[in-house]
Amino acid sequence: MGLEMDYIEDQTPLDEDEKEGLLIGTITTRGELDLFERLNIEKAVAWSIHRNFTISGLFTETFIKSLHIRMFSEVWEWAGIYRRSNKNIGVDWSKIGVEVKMLLDDTLYWIDNKVFNPDELAIRFKHRLVKIHCFPNGNGRHSRLMADIIVSSVFGKEVFSWKQSNMVKPGTARKEYIDAIKEADIGNITPLIEFARA
Repeated sequence: MGLEMDYIEDQTPLDEDEKEGLLIGTITTRGELDLFERLNIEKAVAWSIHRNFTISGLFTETFIKSLHIRMFSEVWEWAGIYRRSNKNIGVDWSKIGVEVKMLLDDTLYWIDNKVFNPDELAIRFKHRLVKIHCFPNGNGRHSRLMADIIVSSVFGKEVFSWKQSNMVKPGTARKEYIDAIKEADIGNITPLIEFARA
């Protein structure tokens, strides 16, 4: 029968070959997919809690990919593999590696020179990462968990609340989140920081 995907506003559609990477053949609806992804992500979150990541280990392409694997490898065979097609958002797929390297270098500079406070640094990292859009799916959830790990492990602060929403389903929280992302896209990071801490 195949996976039937209903997309909500600003969600990145999967290509047909990406859909073929689904590891659970019984999933046929978006609701079922969301459930299995959430269960996989909860395991990744549990793994990340109270773990002491080093700056040198955290800010690497290897960690970015391995976290995506932890979050999605029970559902998608391409978990942790950069996308190989262009999407409705994100950089050209051929530039993902270069953009990630620039983000990692910039972030290490921000840390070394105390350019931003912890919340702003973590949210700026999250925003740049989701704007690059490394993977076929799960970029928003992945970048939010990265921000949580950064703010807690590097700076010893509480993880972000994200309005207690995973933003997968349409609603007020998702709209506020998307609006805050769009503000960050034009240089105003404050609404995204405020949303993360709301």
